[in-house]
Amino acid sequence: MNLDSLHAEADQIITRYPASKRSASLPLLHLVQEKLGYISDPAIEWVAAKLGLQPVNIFELVTFYPMFHRKPIGKNHIKVCRTLSCALNGGQALCEHFQKKLGVGLEETTKDGKFTVSYVECIASCGTAPVLMINDDFYENVSREKADELIRKYGQS
Repeated sequence: MNLDSLHAEADQIITRYPASKRSASLPLLHLVQEKLGYISDPAIEWVAAKLGLQPVNIFELVTFYPMFHRKPIGKNHIKVCRTLSCALNGGQALCEHFQKKLGVGLEETTKDGKFTVSYVECIASCGTAPVLMINDDFYENVSREKADELIRKYGQS
């Protein structure tokens, strides 16, 4: 899929913001990432042009918000919480376990394209730390054994 195929959807999104086209920046970035998997330099330029903005205005958003990816990620994005409660309850060891089991470093993708491992800021479940998300699925009190189960489960998809 290329950016040209997104014109109609983008135009529909922009019409929801009649007072200021700039307000459509985040929804357009979400659209691009949903369809293409990440936000490339040409995508930044495309969104900026659609909104009559400078590319730097869009680049600032992409690099500020951690939910936007500047390069392709794996089909299953493992996001381990690194804030205090999770850190104190084994979040770092859990993240290192995923990396070791999958043979990747942080922000790296497995050779088969199935997994990318990242740290994220608070997932808002401090009482059940350590927590993580795989794509949009949430997991609490994750042990190494549970991590291994999750790798098997998502590796089959």
